[in-house]
Amino acid sequence: MSSLWNHNISISIFGESHGPAIGVVIDNLPPGEYIDLEKLRQFMARRAPKKDGTTTPRGEQDLLQVMSGLLNNRTTGVPLCAFIQNTDTCSKNYLDLSRLPRPGHADYTGAMRYRGFNDVRGGGHFSGRLTAPFCFAGAVCGQILERRGIYTGAHIASIHGIADDVFSRTHVTKEDLLSVREKQFPIINDAQGARMQEDIRNARKGGESLGGLIECAAVNVPAGIGSPIFDGLENTIAQLIFGIPAVKGVEFGAGFQVAEMVGSQNNDPFYVDENGHIKTKTNNHGGILGGISSGMPITLNVAIKPTASIAKPQETVDFRAKTNETLQIQGRHDPCIVPRAVPCVEAAVNLALLSHMMDYPNF
Repeated sequence: MSSLWNHNISISIFGESHGPAIGVVIDNLPPGEYIDLEKLRQFMARRAPKKDGTTTPRGEQDLLQVMSGLLNNRTTGVPLCAFIQNTDTCSKNYLDLSRLPRPGHADYTGAMRYRGFNDVRGGGHFSGRLTAPFCFAGAVCGQILERRGIYTGAHIASIHGIADDVFSRTHVTKEDLLSVREKQFPIINDAQGARMQEDIRNARKGGESLGGLIECAAVNVPAGIGSPIFDGLENTIAQLIFGIPAVKGVEFGAGFQVAEMVGSQNNDPFYVDENGHIKTKTNNHGGILGGISSGMPITLNVAIKPTASIAKPQETVDFRAKTNETLQIQGRHDPCIVPRAVPCVEAAVNLALLSHMMDYPNF
């Protein structure tokens, strides 16, 4: 499977949802970087299931074991390898999925691509469980970036039409990003967050699932990071974002709203601020022009689909017998993936930014 990504640094994600362990190998990290393991665990705890009725009851502890690449909490320059044991699996719930694919899931396409040899237990390598090592890699990159003043943060922009407040595209700050990061439910407006959580619990009771949007921003990224055409900063971020299961769309800055604008509305006027820095008065471009950072905050929205595994009976087929069937899914599934995907989006942006920052002079 193509779970290897390479752009200055490389990551290779391995394992299956119900296999012995999952993990990641990160290569070409700069040597001598201090990595705070406690902060790493805190970052990863943000994607772990919660005991509030809004996530899966699967209770993995996600205990990290770093096998190489770190000595005295500093990167050594050789591949950084970490794995996480799977300790709370229930594979019997997935026995029929090798022939009865879940609608909206990769069971069928995975079977076609890998001739039926793919591991379907818990979704196998297609599972959101694989975002745990992905978050580890992104958290490592995030610490390296933050040491240079670059911060990434995200929050739930909406769930099932219930909207949170939004970051300012022009004036979002490090403090804005960190204040949301510290919350158990990552929203700006707590009252709207309570409505979202109630809606998620109601979806679970009704055997349904919900989708939503995640807004992400990165601040203090210097101008001049990235390249045009195929190696743009947007290209890299989008490629990594789509490595998160359930992502169906990404837009930067004003995104699809630009289709409704005229040029004078869409264009962001340049000016020199009181400190002599070149900025734009608006930020419809989302901090990236021609694939290269402009020095404005990088802003993007990510669309997350409803969880494919729902408790209601669904129409499917037995693709071996070529018959029409009805599937009643068993197992432990999130009624809404959005809250746990927030740190995953941050991780993807961290990976993309670090990979491009390594081309920056005197990084």
